[in-house]
Amino acid sequence: MTKAVVLGLGGMGSAAAAHLARRGADVVGVEQFTPAHDRGSSHGDTRIIRQAYFEDPAYVPLLLHVYDLWADLERDDPGIFRLTGGLMVGRPDAEVVAGSLASVREHGLPHELLDAGEIRTRFPNLAPDDDEVGLYETRSGYVRPERTIHEHVRRAVAAGADLRFEERVLAWEADDSGVRVTTTRGTVEGDRLVVAPGAWAPQLLADLGVPMSVTRELVFWFEPSADPASYEPGRQPIFIWERPGASLYGFPCLDGVGRGAKIGLHRHGLPTDPDALDREVAAHEVEEVTAVLRELVPTLPGRFLRAVACLYTTTPDQDFVIGPHPEHPNVAVACGFSGHGFKFVPVVGEVLADLALEGATGHPIGLFDPTRFR
Repeated sequence: MTKAVVLGLGGMGSAAAAHLARRGADVVGVEQFTPAHDRGSSHGDTRIIRQAYFEDPAYVPLLLHVYDLWADLERDDPGIFRLTGGLMVGRPDAEVVAGSLASVREHGLPHELLDAGEIRTRFPNLAPDDDEVGLYETRSGYVRPERTIHEHVRRAVAAGADLRFEERVLAWEADDSGVRVTTTRGTVEGDRLVVAPGAWAPQLLADLGVPMSVTRELVFWFEPSADPASYEPGRQPIFIWERPGASLYGFPCLDGVGRGAKIGLHRHGLPTDPDALDREVAAHEVEEVTAVLRELVPTLPGRFLRAVACLYTTTPDQDFVIGPHPEHPNVAVACGFSGHGFKFVPVVGEVLADLALEGATGHPIGLFDPTRFR
């Protein structure tokens, strides 16, 4: 039996642990915080999921597969995955519009292209300029990150994994004889290692040769000032809206109007140390996003409810890093998800299990080659 050590049990690591354990590996997972914690990049109640992928059409085959894996999670935890429809808004040459259109055309995905008037009629909460358009996709929606991690932890433990929380990894090493991970409680040895350290990748994968920046990002919840029912799932889609200097994304109101609608500015944060993250959200930061909302979604900033800080770990090309470690073939790495990775969590877990047990995967991960920056 292969003994696999998983370093980090956030979104990607917990999925890897579940897939490895279900395939019969002897799994030990180590995580410095509690399950589904709020210290990193896998919290905040919701994440957008979509197949109209403006970042690169090469992501779409993974997305077509991962929807099946989300449906499997949904069977054990109803509500973990929901399609609400999604709207990508901007001028026709905006990346979010032009890139999404390129993806749906290359892969034959169903979609509609709406002009500004059609957006206002279909989705009256949104106020596009006359020169803006929207690509609408029915197969967009949201997933629930904390519930996803808990479900993968449950599956891993049920399949025999030994998952250790509140135990920080200090160092790891690998050679032909195996892998060793040094933690605050001792040493863990195994045959294979999966390293999925989130925002701690610059420290724990410094030898990878991938320049990554860690930034503090904020998400906010607002209660609408008018017609709260119009913000419920089924009427309000998820959206990503690109304007010069700002990229706003948003969700419907979930679990009752009192929870509000979640809003964020994508890649708007400043560099930070993940161990010294400022978690307090200042009044001027709330006002900054409120000013954007007043222009784009006028009835949403009725009342500010709450805000939280999270972390992005971004590569220079904003693509992921997934593959065998270039110096250690018995180590698989997953990092640098650049603020758009959570929707891929179940398939990344599958890929990491493939790499750990087979040394290769049939999934298309060439775009994420860890050696591409060398």
